[in-house]
Amino acid sequence: MRWRPPFSRFFVSAMLCSIAGMLVSCGGASTHKNSAMPPSSSASNVQPVVVNSGPANNYANGIFTSITVCMPSTSTCQTIDSVLVDTGSYGLRLLSSAGGGELSLSLPAESGSGGSPIGECASFVSGYTWGPVTTADVTIAGEQANKVPVQVIDQTFASVPPACKNGGLPANVTLQTLGANGILGVGPYAQDCGNACTLTGPENPGLYYSCSSDSCQVTAEALSEQVQNPVALFAHDNNGVLIQLPAVSAPQASLNGYMIFGIGTQSNNHIGKAEVFPIDSSGNFNTTFNGQTYPGFVDSGSNALFFLDSSVTGLTVCGDNSGFYCPASTTSLSATTFSSSAKTTINFSVDNADDLFSNHGNFVFGTLAGPNSGMFDWGLPFFFGRNVFTAIESRNTPSGPGPYWAY
Repeated sequence: MRWRPPFSRFFVSAMLCSIAGMLVSCGGASTHKNSAMPPSSSASNVQPVVVNSGPANNYANGIFTSITVCMPSTSTCQTIDSVLVDTGSYGLRLLSSAGGGELSLSLPAESGSGGSPIGECASFVSGYTWGPVTTADVTIAGEQANKVPVQVIDQTFASVPPACKNGGLPANVTLQTLGANGILGVGPYAQDCGNACTLTGPENPGLYYSCSSDSCQVTAEALSEQVQNPVALFAHDNNGVLIQLPAVSAPQASLNGYMIFGIGTQSNNHIGKAEVFPIDSSGNFNTTFNGQTYPGFVDSGSNALFFLDSSVTGLTVCGDNSGFYCPASTTSLSATTFSSSAKTTINFSVDNADDLFSNHGNFVFGTLAGPNSGMFDWGLPFFFGRNVFTAIESRNTPSGPGPYWAY
C-alpha cells in the first residue's frame, strides 16, 4: 500500500544544440567489473539501444530504442523510434503527434466506471507528463505484451488539473521539452503507482483522473488498469532487464549497446558475477560517501550522476546552469554501495560540464555530474562498461526475487 518512488530525473537543455544532463563515472571502476561480450542481436530477447542526442538533437547521455505498438488484437501497428529507456520509472509513455512525437495511431482510451476517459499526471523530477491512458499491444525485439495500459502524452487531451501543475514543474509534453518520442519505464516495479492509487480517500497520491468535458477529478485506478511496465507482461523473459553498454573513456557523439530481457532465463542474461543489491520499501538502496550513508537508486533515465550538493561534495556548481557541476579540474571521487549481502566501491570522476558541452558534436559523457541534495542518483554514466540488471518485484530470478539491482 505505497506509492512508488519518484520517477526519473531528466533534463533537456535548449542551449545551442546541446544537451540534457546528469552525471556519472568516467567509465567507473569498482572492486570488480561486471562486463561481458556483446550478445547476438538476433536473439529474441535482445533489443539494440543507442546513446545519442535524441530526436530533437538536444539530449546528453540519452539512451534510446525503438518499439512497435499496435491497436489491440490487430495488425494496425506503428514503430516508434527514439524512445528513452528508463530504469527509474515504470510503464510506457508515448508522445503524440500533437506534441511533435511520432505516435499517430488512435489507441483506444481507457474509461472509468462512469464511462469518462482516464487521464494521468506522471511526475518526474524535471517535469510532468499529462495525457490519456490508452491500450496497445507492445512488441520489443521478439517479445510481446498484449493490451498494455499506456500513457499517451497529449496536452490537447483535457485541461491539466491544477493539482498536477501545483508542483511548479514544467510540462514535458512536446518533443523539445521531452527530448524523446516517449519513455519506456523498465524499472523494478510492475505498475507506475501500485496499491496507493487503488484507494479512494486522501491517501491516493492523485496520479489518475476521471475527465469530463470541463474538468478532471482524482480517481482510484485498479492495478491492472494502471500504466504497466511492459516487460512484466511478456510471456517469457519477464522477470527483469539487463542493460549492456561499452565503457566510455572520452566524450563522443554516440554509443551503441543492448537491452536484454529476462534474468537467468536464457544463455545471454545470466547474472554471473554481478552483486545483488535489494531495494528497500522506498525503492532505494544504500550509498556511502565521505563516511555518511545516503539513499540511492540506479537510473538509466538520468543522464548524469546526481549526488548531494556542493556543501557536501566540495564541487563547484556551474554559474550558468545550477543543474551541473563545473569543477576547475577533473575531480576523482569514490562511493560505496552496499546491502546485507553485497558491497562495492565505485570510483568515478567529475569534469566541468561547460567544458564538456563546448564541443557541440558530442553527446555521450562519462564524467557529467550535478547536485541532488541528500541522495545518490546513479545515472546513465554508471552503466558505461557494466552489465546492470533490474529485477522486477515479486518475480523469481536465480539470485532470488526482485526488486533489486545487480551489477
